[in-house]
Amino acid sequence: MPDGNAGLAGWRFWIDRGGTFTDLVALAPDGRTVVRKVLSEQPEHPGDPAIRALREVLELGPAAPLPTGLVEEVRLGTTVATNALLERRVAPVLLLVNRGLADLPRIGDQHRPDLFALEIVRPRPLDMRVLEVTGRRAADGRTLEPLQVDQALEERIRQAWNDGYRSIAVALMHAYCHPQDEIALGTWLEERGFGPVHLSHRVSRRARLVPRQATTVVEAALAPVLAAYLDRLRADLGAGTHLRVMTSSGALCAPSL
Repeated sequence: MPDGNAGLAGWRFWIDRGGTFTDLVALAPDGRTVVRKVLSEQPEHPGDPAIRALREVLELGPAAPLPTGLVEEVRLGTTVATNALLERRVAPVLLLVNRGLADLPRIGDQHRPDLFALEIVRPRPLDMRVLEVTGRRAADGRTLEPLQVDQALEERIRQAWNDGYRSIAVALMHAYCHPQDEIALGTWLEERGFGPVHLSHRVSRRARLVPRQATTVVEAALAPVLAAYLDRLRADLGAGTHLRVMTSSGALCAPSL
């Protein structure tokens, strides 16, 4: 280890939290490198495996508090969201689309896994309810039909909310380059206490509506799961620990983003 790594203020951890194994590389304040590999699921040792491996390196018991300043930084990559999606352990989603497009999530782009198969077996869909919203823009941004948000729409959303659909996705036509209606609708929803609201032009700025809508629905379904996991992780690490999480693009971001 280069001498320049010595004299750190606290430990630094790089952790890959997988469904089967959790791998950890730690850099001690004196420059030593420590490596650990643990099973992610251990019934006899409850709690998050990343925290369990970190405590093992620091020689802390499972109930011992993490001393302030002992850990300077944690960088985390995890498949928690991926596994939740594969196992369908995700939040129910309320999807808002333009009037006339409620069937789009089911129809998709008509790609078939086997072109000549007589029977197409599709993956089980996510738990989702679709509501249509009056309003449409042309590809050049012109208003073809004004966005209409009223008491009737609020009542339909309230009913879905009471039925458990509390993670909301909004995917409107041409919003990737003309997001005004999505922004207005998102603001209207948040002002009435609905949310979180996931707007397609912020999640995936793609021209094609079908993949942009699908990506936004997945984001809305996974966001509560990942947020709950990261909240538990931050509580275990303490407010003084600098936590960064790897995104699907390979970048690092704060857990609140």
